[in-house]
Amino acid sequence: MSRTIGMWIYTNSGGDKIQEKIINQLKEREIEVVNDINLRYAIAKNGHIIHNDINVDELDLFFSYNAGQQTQYQVYLYHALSRVIPTVNSFEAFALTEDKFHTSFLLRKHGVPTPDYKLCHRDDSEQLKKIMKEWSKMVYKPTDGWGGVGLTKIEDESSLDMLLPFLNQMDLRYFYVEKFIDYDKTDFRIDIVDGKFVGCYGRKAGGNDWRTNITSGGSVFLREPNDDVVNLAIKASEVCGTDIAGVDIIYDREKEKYVVLEVNGIPAFATPSQEEIGLDFNQRKIDLIVDLIDRKTKK
Repeated sequence: MSRTIGMWIYTNSGGDKIQEKIINQLKEREIEVVNDINLRYAIAKNGHIIHNDINVDELDLFFSYNAGQQTQYQVYLYHALSRVIPTVNSFEAFALTEDKFHTSFLLRKHGVPTPDYKLCHRDDSEQLKKIMKEWSKMVYKPTDGWGGVGLTKIEDESSLDMLLPFLNQMDLRYFYVEKFIDYDKTDFRIDIVDGKFVGCYGRKAGGNDWRTNITSGGSVFLREPNDDVVNLAIKASEVCGTDIAGVDIIYDREKEKYVVLEVNGIPAFATPSQEEIGLDFNQRKIDLIVDLIDRKTKK
């Protein structure tokens, strides 16, 4: 029996070539692909989600892989779609990894080390001041941010006093903060697909910055993983229920152990320029994604 899936993948930074390879390998397994299904341009009516006259809800699977162009409407329909057909990632896993507090909370409950964190009500500024005295340095993080956007290092109480009015203007319901970790300004990004190790690279902060995110001035470098970081990434991905994950890990020099900073549900493939410096995991990642889709659509 024929199988047809829907797909929405980013096309910049070499994504178009990745997309082409995935489609071709799926066709070799007699799986047809309806490409470029951006749910932003879909409508829902009478039990169907329709995009370009196609009932997306009647496809065998929907593969969404585009972090940069998500809209609230697209995510809202993604949630509905995930109730009736398989999606990669599942909406539950996607939503979890989009929220830093929920991710850290669940990881800690399952014994996965993360930075010490606290979530406070927006009116509880006294609690934040107590945390400041306890930790000395902390990092404010938007729970739904990505790429390092909004991360703010708070080094003393005066810095906190300056930040609070700004946060109050944003009408946030809560503040999420993490203890600042003493680390060497580098991290591991471990890619996991279907519970299997795909590849690893490192990122390092640029100049005097402490953030390793590329969008914050960080840079990528070749880095060999060890068993500890690979096993930690696999466990973090399993706890979060992700089919595909990029797990960011750093070494806490004070506690002398690795900790998971973040689980990303849409980790980018290596760009052409990154491939030139030796990041060569793209094909393995494609192969594992194709295997995953093949398995999830078998009837």
